[in-house]
Amino acid sequence: MKLRLWDTNLKVRLIGEALFNMLYWMYFPFITVYFGSSFGNQIAGILMTAPPIFSIIGSLVGGALADRLGRRPVMLLGASIQTLMFALFALSPSRWIDYAAFIGIGIGGAIYRPASSAMVADLVSPQDLRQVFATFTTANNIGAVLGPAFGAVFFFHYRQELLWSCAFVLLLYFIAIYFIVHETVPQLEKHKDLSVSIPRMLKEQWKGYGIIFRDKVFLVYILAGIFALVTILQLDLYFAVYVTNYVPAQTLFSWHDYELVLSSKDIFGWLLGLNGLLFVLFVFPVTKWFRNWKERNVFILSSLLAGAGTFALGLNTNIWFLFFVTIIFTFGEIVRSPVTQSFISRYAPEHARGQYMGANNLQFTVSRFLAPVTVFMSAWLPPMGVFSMILVFAFISILLYIQLYRIHQE
Repeated sequence: MKLRLWDTNLKVRLIGEALFNMLYWMYFPFITVYFGSSFGNQIAGILMTAPPIFSIIGSLVGGALADRLGRRPVMLLGASIQTLMFALFALSPSRWIDYAAFIGIGIGGAIYRPASSAMVADLVSPQDLRQVFATFTTANNIGAVLGPAFGAVFFFHYRQELLWSCAFVLLLYFIAIYFIVHETVPQLEKHKDLSVSIPRMLKEQWKGYGIIFRDKVFLVYILAGIFALVTILQLDLYFAVYVTNYVPAQTLFSWHDYELVLSSKDIFGWLLGLNGLLFVLFVFPVTKWFRNWKERNVFILSSLLAGAGTFALGLNTNIWFLFFVTIIFTFGEIVRSPVTQSFISRYAPEHARGQYMGANNLQFTVSRFLAPVTVFMSAWLPPMGVFSMILVFAFISILLYIQLYRIHQE
């Protein structure tokens, strides 16, 4: 599906989200360091466990409202909350207000995302879903590659200007949604009676989620995603601990009398950069290569590559070997990205698409809770013990994906 044939809604979203993601990655990677310098690392670590909880609530509420009120109003609500919270962060005189604003930004984003994803599913035919989601992933990852490099300067030296820029871009995006984006929720399913009391509405929505979580196929899909993502999320967790603590400084290349020597931290930075660059360059080609593959096989290949690539990190500390296994690991991450969204977009019934999208985000938030267990266990286990545990997580996800499609076919 060529970009010029996209619905106007999708084009507005692509531009708006790409701009915002660039700014997002200029502050997000440094937020833990920021709070750690203010409250101490132990308190900051505890504080950073709260945002995922609020994100779960925001996703479930946002998904429910997207089915009841429509996609557009919920996207406007999420964008407005984020705009206000960025402004509060920029004006804040206190680190605790900074923290409250950071949580508010997360809640706004969590409310926005299910409606946004449901809108794509409303507008795109099933055969084009992978390609469209791959386009959004590419745009987002351009920001993930460039953002941290700029953020290292702007967040610490021009923080207020950066936060005001985020607020301004989101305000422009809010205006674009208001004036350009049209509603896409299936009209026959859209609730017209909005006079229902809030307690009754919430009760109805939670009842709807109760039905979703009794859906055996969906439940196995979430569990499989949690174990797969625990493996993939190690890039920012044990991957970092292992490289900085066990990989020695090395020469990347030499030219006559010149040598480029990288410290452990430098090596980790290069590996992160390679991961982001591969994402930007290969999301589209990989999506096309696996276009005719069954989703089941793509999920299994993803878990296998991510698990094997991570495990192989512990086999050798040579920098070029680490580059090689990072490529394997990253391709495991790349192949699953578009398929995750396309599966749930096709599987969710039209009348509950927003709720399914909201519940789908649970695999990301729960895996963020569980993934740090590898860092915790590294105090007792040697590196290969931790890498073996990560490999087991990957194999569990493979078994669950096999079971998922067995149930789904039945």
